Amino acid sequence: MPVAIITGASKGLGRALAEALAARGWDLVLDARTAEVLARTEAALAAHGTRVTALPGDVTDPAHRSGLVAAAWKYGGVDLLVNNASALGAEPLARLEGLSLEGLRRALEVNVVAALGLVQEALPLLRESEAGAVIAVSSDAAAEAYETWGGYGASKAALDHLAAVLGEEEPALRVWAVDPGDMATDLYAAAVPDDEEPRPDPASVVPAFLRLLDERPASGRYGAPSLLEGR
Repeated sequence: MPVAIITGASKGLGRALAEALAARGWDLVLDARTAEVLARTEAALAAHGTRVTALPGDVTDPAHRSGLVAAAWKYGGVDLLVNNASALGAEPLARLEGLSLEGLRRALEVNVVAALGLVQEALPLLRESEAGAVIAVSSDAAAEAYETWGGYGASKAALDHLAAVLGEEEPALRVWAVDPGDMATDLYAAAVPDDEEPRPDPASVVPAFLRLLDERPASGRYGAPSLLEGR
């Protein structure tokens, strides 16, 4: 069975994608910071009959990243790496004039540095896969200027560029930066707590990710809404 590492997988998009892959028979290595929530996710996914290893921890910790890749190696390798774990840099979001530099460093460390660190750890196993792929979960804030989204958007723009370069450097892999669009997640609620507009459930965009895995288009940046429209 194929093996996926998914970060930020205890809830939201990470869990929804993990659910879909488990239903397809994928073996999973999951990461999140909150052990209790992650354990409940692990139990729910194991009901599909697939193998699931859930390792609570912080992706900025090199030892934790090594542990995720080691767990995948025990399942036979890494066919898919999903860098989904994200940090906002400020909760709620703040204008640049008041953005904490420490918060910006945290966003860059989680969204960019840790993501690259995990790719570096997993790359030897990804290269051995017949269908190795990396998904970097991006944001429209990486490409558009929205007030208060500067720090988070800058980190996601950097992640997009890393994904683009990785795609050039590793032509045998597929490397996709994916903008999932607006979703009803805890991350969005923390970013803009006063926004009461209804947002789509994360599970509604999962078919876009599955389409990438099924059709394996060229490495590049994709928007989930356009992938869903083209189904």
